[in-house]
Amino acid sequence: MSTVEARLAEHGLTVPEVAVPVAAYIPAVRTGNLVYTSGQLPMQSGELIATGIVGTDLDEVAAAAGAQQCALNAIAAVKSVIGDLDKVVRVVKVVGFVASAPTFTKQPVVINGASELFAKAFGDAGVHSRSAVGVSALPLNAAVEVEVIVEVRD
Repeated sequence: MSTVEARLAEHGLTVPEVAVPVAAYIPAVRTGNLVYTSGQLPMQSGELIATGIVGTDLDEVAAAAGAQQCALNAIAAVKSVIGDLDKVVRVVKVVGFVASAPTFTKQPVVINGASELFAKAFGDAGVHSRSAVGVSALPLNAAVEVEVIVEVRD
């Protein structure tokens, strides 16, 4: 078990199996010392755990829990490429998309679910730059989607 996985276990969390892509892409790609993940949905055991429009169908607390699951899925995607999560040097950038009602403006609160998870998992190396974007709809009616760029070492 990596240090990262041990930190997650302290919070009752485990790195899941890589989510199966829902279209023509792969979960993550490494180029040089960077790993880019595809957008990760809040899938848990093959089921979406946060669906609909935030601010209408669910609140920011439920959506933030979905963002946390997206982050766990992103970590799984990174692990699938590098094998050992202790090779992560830094979480560089997180981009979060929130399916939002027209008047909903708490996208940063929702994406904190992912950001806080990366900090728990990677410590100081999990603190990152970020965008939190409201959108009208996401694939499969997901409430949130997260993608990440991480720096890794050999």
